[in-house]
Amino acid sequence: MRFYHPMEMSASTSHESFEISDTSQVGAARRAAVKLAEDLGFDEVAKGRVALIATELGNNLVRHAKQGRMLLGVVEGLNGKSVVELLSVDSGPGVADLEACLVDGYSTGGTPGTGLGAVRRLSDEFDAFSTVPAGTVVLARVAATTAAGSAFLSKPRSEFDVGAVALPARGETVCGDAWSVVRDGRRLALLVADGLGHGPFAREAAVAAVDEFENASFQGPSEVLGRVHEQLRSTRGAAVAVAQLDRDSNEFAFAGAGNIAGRLISGVVDRSLVSQHGTAGIQIRSLRDVSYPWTEHALLVMHSDGLTTRWSIEESKHLLQRHPSVIAAWLIRDHARGRDDVTVVVLRRSER
Repeated sequence: MRFYHPMEMSASTSHESFEISDTSQVGAARRAAVKLAEDLGFDEVAKGRVALIATELGNNLVRHAKQGRMLLGVVEGLNGKSVVELLSVDSGPGVADLEACLVDGYSTGGTPGTGLGAVRRLSDEFDAFSTVPAGTVVLARVAATTAAGSAFLSKPRSEFDVGAVALPARGETVCGDAWSVVRDGRRLALLVADGLGHGPFAREAAVAAVDEFENASFQGPSEVLGRVHEQLRSTRGAAVAVAQLDRDSNEFAFAGAGNIAGRLISGVVDRSLVSQHGTAGIQIRSLRDVSYPWTEHALLVMHSDGLTTRWSIEESKHLLQRHPSVIAAWLIRDHARGRDDVTVVVLRRSER
C-alpha cells in the first residue's frame, strides 16, 4: 500500500547552547528545556520526561565529561507537531562501551537516576555516538504525548532522515543563518541561507530566503534561487544554496550562490558541491542547476561558513551511521569557527 504524504515543512529554528560544568548549570538547562515544552503545549507527563532527560544528561556531563554543553531546540515531528530536541555534547573522555551504558539501570556515578538507559526509555527518538578519547554526542527528542515513542509511530516513516543544528555567533541572541526542508511524498527540497554578517538584519535576510523557498520549493533549484535573489533585494543579502532530491532517483539537483558549502559523503565517496560566486539579493552572475549522483548510503551535508570547509570525520567513520542530528552536532563541536553563526544540515535516504 502506498501512503500519500501531504507536503510537510520543517521550519528553521536555532538551538540554545548551555555550557555544563557544575550542577547549577544543569538546573538552568533543565528550566529552559521545560520552558520549551510548556511553549509547545506539552502535558505534565511529557514536560516531566523533558525535565528528567535534561537532568540526567546534564549530570552525566558534570560527572564524566570535559567541555560539556547541552543544545536545546525545536524540530518538526512526522505528525506535524513540534518536538523538543536535547543534544548532549562533550569533548571527552568518551565511552568505551556505549551499549553497556544504554542498559536501563546502568550508572557509573552512583546517581539516583538510571543513566543513558533511562534517557533512551523516556525519549520518543534517541541516538548516541562516542569514541575514546574524542567524546560523546547524545540525542533525545520528546514529543507532546504521554507515552514515549507514540508520536513517532503515528504516521508512516519519512522517505528521508534529516537533522540540523544552528547556533548564533557568540554574543548574539539570534542566528543569522536559516534553513528549511520541504517534503512532498518521495521528494525533498532543502535550502540553507547565511545572511551577510550576523545579528537581526542577517536573520531577516535568511528568513526572507526561507519564506520565498517555501512558496516554490519544487521548481528547479536555480529557478528557486532566482526567486530568492529578487526577494532579498530589500535586505542586506545572503549566501543561499538549494538542493532537490527524489527518493526514486540516483541523482539530485543543486544550485548555490555564495559560501554555503555542500558535500556528498559516504564510506567510499567524498564530493564537494559547486556554488556560483555572488550573493542573493545583491548580485549573482549566473544561475544553473548541477546534477550529482546520489550513491547508496550517502549523506548530503550542507552548512554555512561558520563551519570550516575542510572538515573530516576520518577518525570517526562509524559516525556516518548515526542520526543526522548527532552528525551535525559532532561536526559543529569539532569544526565550528567559533566567531560566526553556524548551521549544519544533514540528510540521507531513510533505510527501508
